[in-house]
Amino acid sequence: MSGVKSSAIRRTGRTLRSETNAAMALERKQACVHALLNRPWILKEDDQEMYFAVKDHYEELRDWFMDRAGFSLIVTRGLAKLERTPAVPQAWMGFGEFREVRDYIFFTYALWYLEGKTEMDQFLLSDIVEEVREQMATGGLEADWRHYHHRLSMVRALKKLASLGVLVLVDGDENDWAQNEGHNALYECSPHSRYVLRRFPQDLTAYRSMEELTDPVRYADTPDGANARKRHRVFRRFLLEPVVLDRHWEPDLLSTYVLTQRRYIMDNLQRMLGMEGRRYREGLLFFHPELTGEAELFPTLSGASDLVLLLAGELRRQLNREDHSRYAEPDGSIRLERSELEGILLKLHERSGMYWSKEFRESSSAELAEIVLEHLEQWGFGEREDANHILVSPALARWNAEYANADFE
Repeated sequence: MSGVKSSAIRRTGRTLRSETNAAMALERKQACVHALLNRPWILKEDDQEMYFAVKDHYEELRDWFMDRAGFSLIVTRGLAKLERTPAVPQAWMGFGEFREVRDYIFFTYALWYLEGKTEMDQFLLSDIVEEVREQMATGGLEADWRHYHHRLSMVRALKKLASLGVLVLVDGDENDWAQNEGHNALYECSPHSRYVLRRFPQDLTAYRSMEELTDPVRYADTPDGANARKRHRVFRRFLLEPVVLDRHWEPDLLSTYVLTQRRYIMDNLQRMLGMEGRRYREGLLFFHPELTGEAELFPTLSGASDLVLLLAGELRRQLNREDHSRYAEPDGSIRLERSELEGILLKLHERSGMYWSKEFRESSSAELAEIVLEHLEQWGFGEREDANHILVSPALARWNAEYANADFE
């Protein structure tokens, strides 16, 4: 009898170890997926553990990303990068450090210059800016380094390249050059520059419209090709955008894939990302189960998130009051005039301003409204219909917040 019990204990121990190992492997794989989706790339020199984790799961990750979203996974001896192509480009998807379109132009031309360099090549700041200026001139574009704002734009581009690990600053400081064109700096080239820009599946001259540029791969003109394009477009949006409501989908894509395949979508994102999906009246929404993650999560640590949460709470209270004229659209959206938004924020300022940062306390209602609108747009919780009207997403109604003892009377 004791032998039977001993055998059962050994089997139980092996089962527990197996389940533990499987859970750890799944957690490690999900960490890889989040890192690939939220970092520009994973450099071996910066994060060896994550780099080798991606290599360990390379085949499964490569096949899943390509089959579900059309994303290519690139792994070299020094980096791992997921080629992410948004289905619907958004303003917040750009570089937060950049202030002008010119910053992106200089960034791209700097990459052109680096194509002619090899690993460990050194060059002066004066060399790159002069060659960029000449190359831009051949295309009818102007880079005038006597102009302070042009130098500032170039400095932002160079600093971004440095933060990505493409450039290594050996000596000097770009900021000195921004202040005085006579200053210089010494750089060293890394081997990663050729992987910064997206790789297109065909020559750029073959594209007929900007919309075609959003396709990550070439699709065959067959039913299978059309189905793959639908699947990729749906998964790309759910993977890269915080909120995608039903009204944001093309009618055909909503009826033939998003609604009919929602269990398949939810199972895939739960298995590979650990994301929890829920079907609501307004759309299919996904939530991160933890309070922290590789991605920036809402609410953020920014005071703008506090304002948005307070706005959500006040709109909820207004909807529940019989004596208020506030109402929701059939899909749950709330339409506000900009003046109404400013009025709500003014009340919040009067009632709860003591809890706010000095910047927000000293801001006008118009300035606060702009901060809130930008945050709503960034997180998919609202949009501007025109200069005077805002449509607040029903997804925001999933949130509510208030300071203790700070209810409106």
